[in-house]
Amino acid sequence: MNRRVIAFLLGHILLLEAAVMVPALVISLCMGEHNTAWAFIWTILLTAIVGVGLTFIRPVNKAFYAAEGFVITALSWIAISLFGALPFWLSGEIPNYVNCFFETASGFTTTGASILTDVEALSYGLLYWRSFTHWLGGMGVLVFLLAVVSVSKGAGYSLHLLRAESPGPDVGKMTPKLKQSAKILYLIYVFMTIIEIILLLAGGMPVFDSFCTAFGTAGTGGFGIKNDSMAGYSYYIQTVVTIFMALFGINFNIYFLILMRSWKSLLHDEELWGYIGIMVGSILLITCNIAPLFQYNWGEALHQSAFQVSSVMTTTGFSTIDFNTWPQFSRSLLVMLMVVGASAGSTGGGVKVARIIIVFKLLRKELIRMLHPRAVHTVRISGKTVDNKVGKGVTVFMAAYFAVFTFSFLLVSLDNMSLETNVTAVVSCLSNIGPGLDVVGPMGNFSQFSNFSKIILSFDMLFGRLEFFPLILLCSPSLWRRKI
Repeated sequence: MNRRVIAFLLGHILLLEAAVMVPALVISLCMGEHNTAWAFIWTILLTAIVGVGLTFIRPVNKAFYAAEGFVITALSWIAISLFGALPFWLSGEIPNYVNCFFETASGFTTTGASILTDVEALSYGLLYWRSFTHWLGGMGVLVFLLAVVSVSKGAGYSLHLLRAESPGPDVGKMTPKLKQSAKILYLIYVFMTIIEIILLLAGGMPVFDSFCTAFGTAGTGGFGIKNDSMAGYSYYIQTVVTIFMALFGINFNIYFLILMRSWKSLLHDEELWGYIGIMVGSILLITCNIAPLFQYNWGEALHQSAFQVSSVMTTTGFSTIDFNTWPQFSRSLLVMLMVVGASAGSTGGGVKVARIIIVFKLLRKELIRMLHPRAVHTVRISGKTVDNKVGKGVTVFMAAYFAVFTFSFLLVSLDNMSLETNVTAVVSCLSNIGPGLDVVGPMGNFSQFSNFSKIILSFDMLFGRLEFFPLILLCSPSLWRRKI
C-alpha cells in the first residue's frame, strides 16, 4: 500500500474543502453573522493546516492502483464529512457533533436526510454551506479535483480514483484524456446549474433561495432552506425543479452525446429509455391512485405525482406534499423507486437503472439456459455485449446492498422505532434519498434516532454514495499490509 500517495492526495482534498468554504464565510460576514463567520474561519484554518501538513508527505513513487484508489476515495469522503461538520458545531447552531456529522455526510453524499427540526433557524452562511455540499458531492469531490488540478501521475492512475467514486456499473471514457473528460463533465454540470438558477430567478424566487435550490437539485440532494421544503413556492418554481431533478438524474454521457450530435447512440441507449419509462409509468400510476385525494383534479394530481416521483427516483428528496398520507399503493411504489434510483453516471443515487436492466437480462439468460442448456446467449445492453466481469460486478453489488441493509436495519431497530420507519430510513440513506416514511417522512426528520443509529445511518449514506466497496476494503487488514 502506497501510504504516502494516499496522504498526499488526501491533503489536496482537504485544501480543496478549505477553499470552497470561503464563499460561506463571505456570506456570513456580509449578513453580520459574526459567530458563524468565526466558526468558518477556525474550520478553514484547521482544515488548511492539516491539508498542508499532509501534502508535505511527498510520495517517492506517485503510482497507485485500484487498492489505493478505493482507500483514497473512502478516506477522502470520511475526512470531508468530519471537517465539514465543524462549522455547525463550532457555531453552536447544532451543538451535538454527531448531528453535525450526520448533516454534513448527508450533504456531501447528496442524501438530504436531516436532523434539523427548524431549518429556517440556521444562519445564512450555514444554509449556504449545507446546500453547497450537495453541489460539490453530486458530481464527486475527486472528479472536481481531477478537473482543476493534476495530482496523479497520469490518466491511467486517475482512472482508479474515478472508478472508485463514480456511481454505476461501469465508467466510460468520453475522451482519451481523463482530465479533459472531468472538465467536460463539470462544464455541463455548471451550465445546467446556471440555467436552473436563471429560470428560478425568472419565477420570482429570491437570489439566495435560487442558488441553494439549484445546488440541491443539481446534486440531487434535496436540502431545503424552508421548513416545508418546496411546498411554499409557486407551481412554476416547483415545475422547474421537477424538470431539472429529472434532467440531473440522466447519465451525463447522454449530454455529451447530444453535444457531439451522436443521435444514433442516443436513440439506442437502453438505460435512458428505461429511466424515462419507469419515471413516466410511475407518474401515471400514482396520478390515478391519488386523484381521489384531490377531488379528481387531474392537473393537481399529475403535478404532485410528477414532483414526488422525480424527487424520489432521482434521490433528490425535495417535497411539496406529505406523501405519508397517500394510499398504500403510491407509497409502496415510491419505496420501490427509492431502491431503483437514477441512471449510472448521474448525480443520483440508488441501485441505478442500468443495474436493474442488467439483472433482468441476466435472469432471462439463466431461464433460457435452463430451457436450452446448449444454447449460447449473450447479454447485450445498448447494443454492447455485457461481459461476465460486469455481470458478476452487478451481482456482487446487489449482494453487498442487501447485506449492508440487513445489518444496518438490525442495528437501527434497537431504537424501537416502527418497522416502516426503520426500513425506509435505512433504504433512504443507502440510496441517498433523504425522506422515508412514517417518522422520517417528508415532513419529519431523523432527530429522534439515537447517536448510535445516526452514526450507522451516516455511514450508510457513505456506503451508498461510494457504492460499498471503498468502505468495505478500507476495513481489510490485508490491504494495509501491502506495500509499494
